[in-house]
Amino acid sequence: MAPITHILKRNGNIVAYDRERITIAIHKATASTGKPDRALAERMAERVELALIAAYPGAMKPSVEDIQDLVEQVLVENGLAELARNYIAYRQQRAMRRATKAYSFEVTDNIPYKKIYEVLLWNMAHRCESVEALNDIVTNGGFADLVAAGEQRYRDEAAVAAQGMLARGASLKMIIIAGPSSSGKTTTTIKIGEALAAVGLSLKALNIDNYFFDLVKHPRDEFGDYDYESPQSLDLELIDSHLAELLAGRAIRTPSYDFKAGVRTLDHAEFCLADNEILLLDSLHGLYDAMTRSVPAERKYRLYVETLGQLRAADGTFMRWADNRLLRRMIRDRDHRNLQPMETLTHWHYVRRSELKHIIPYLGHADFVLNTALPYELPVLKARLWRYFPEAMERFRNDPHRQDAYVRAKRVHDLLQAIVPVEDDSAIPPTSLLREFIGGSAYRY
Repeated sequence: MAPITHILKRNGNIVAYDRERITIAIHKATASTGKPDRALAERMAERVELALIAAYPGAMKPSVEDIQDLVEQVLVENGLAELARNYIAYRQQRAMRRATKAYSFEVTDNIPYKKIYEVLLWNMAHRCESVEALNDIVTNGGFADLVAAGEQRYRDEAAVAAQGMLARGASLKMIIIAGPSSSGKTTTTIKIGEALAAVGLSLKALNIDNYFFDLVKHPRDEFGDYDYESPQSLDLELIDSHLAELLAGRAIRTPSYDFKAGVRTLDHAEFCLADNEILLLDSLHGLYDAMTRSVPAERKYRLYVETLGQLRAADGTFMRWADNRLLRRMIRDRDHRNLQPMETLTHWHYVRRSELKHIIPYLGHADFVLNTALPYELPVLKARLWRYFPEAMERFRNDPHRQDAYVRAKRVHDLLQAIVPVEDDSAIPPTSLLREFIGGSAYRY
């Protein structure tokens, strides 16, 4: 049988095979047991190589993952189950470090280009990068599989973010989950909390919504609408001073905000952090400097979430991330905030104005960017919202004061028109981020 001369790396490159790399990996696994054994590692590496030659004859090239799978198999077959477990743990640690590196991002013009390229590649690999491809999945019975794959991708990214937090060690005392409206901050906060709790960390959330000023103090526009989207609608000085007090080990008394009445009550409830607790901050404006000015950078981990979906329409244009979030918010406002979809649509210009001014410019301050767009959600959202867009176009077409709403409604209408809707959401698990908006979640919001 011909020897193994080359292997296939994860990035697709073909490189020379080197048995020494297998030996080193197994040797590290033996060291993790407290009994490093180079001779044992060499013997096992030889047996792995023989298994490779048998499994990949001729010009076939094994991948890195193929080799790692064979290492685990050979160790078990040779009665080294404990060593196999240590090797699996070593393999998982390496995978997590690679993932953390892969998910690093650079921001240019407030756009994380590397991140959205990764999203596009994932969509292409799962054949859901275009409206046409998405429709094929829906009509050919592949919707449930796409749901499962999309949910797994989101969980994997959340796990990488949690690993980055754990890497901070004892210096970490605050985690910020920031991002624009309806990007899925609340569910992401829960997911991160679950991941950290699994390793014994206790998390405690401070509800920033309680720090809104009384509604009468909010600015209005020519239509008399209030603006909840500006960070100046929040008592930033009080938030910052409370954070400083908490991280110094002192208790605070938080306010309480009644959204129906638009009134805040000060000194409502005592709030403090135990020695083993990490403060969680879920806020649109978590990256806004004035909110956490008193907290040193090394004591806070800043996670930015955004719907970075990459879906191409027939004309070659990609869906706007903000339009994805608009659809989510139209449902949430209707079902939980006593606002009709038309009101959300006409209010959206405040949302976008504030995002562009107070949220998106701070994207580069984040330690990690997490994509919360789910590749299957548009057919589900269309089934719930489609009827509103023809009506909105008709209502606002000739209204000179609502042209922003008309343009937005037409753009979303034209995209959704070609998408096959999905009425049955039973394939979506109760722990899905989308359940934050469409209902049926296992979480309490």
